[in-house]
Amino acid sequence: MAAREVPNIVISRLPLYLRALEFMQREGKQVVASRELAERLGVSSAQIRKDLSYFGEFGKQGSGYQVDHLILELKRILKVDREWDMALVGVGDLGRALVHYEGFKGKGFCISLLFDNNPEKIGAKINDLEIMDSRLISELIPKWGIKIAIIAVPPQEAQGVADELVKAGVLAILNYAPITLKVPKHVKVQYIDPVVHLQRMTYYIGGNN
Repeated sequence: MAAREVPNIVISRLPLYLRALEFMQREGKQVVASRELAERLGVSSAQIRKDLSYFGEFGKQGSGYQVDHLILELKRILKVDREWDMALVGVGDLGRALVHYEGFKGKGFCISLLFDNNPEKIGAKINDLEIMDSRLISELIPKWGIKIAIIAVPPQEAQGVADELVKAGVLAILNYAPITLKVPKHVKVQYIDPVVHLQRMTYYIGGNN
């Protein structure tokens, strides 16, 4: 029997479930009902049960989910039960902040390669990582077997960087540059642009002023 195709929107909610469960784990909670998890996330308990049903049965009706077990299962599903080496291209203010960001630790991700095209930055070190010349992307990405990259360069440079990363074998890109990238269908891209998110909110709070 063919496997059920999982909608993208379902995959996008799984990390939110995982984050909430890890918070509950730190609180010492051992068992959680779908209703309680739903209240924390602002979704329906039926939605949570339906989403999880794509991947199997993780709880018993009336007894809830074992928090530790569901965390392990979600990590397995999302493939973050291992650590992914990542490349960061663009070591300006944002790039440096990402290198120092503690949130990657213990979540399955580690920035292992740094690239920049500024001669004044190449060769410098941040957290014991040497900033490499961007011209070495095609050589070092395959050598390290890296599949995930972060782009933190000016928008006019982002597409060219993305092209080089794809050629080097990168399959997933987290893009901070305020531009929509053109990549092959097999390459996944997530965009982080604070201005876009702020503009979505000001629509609701701007009023007529």
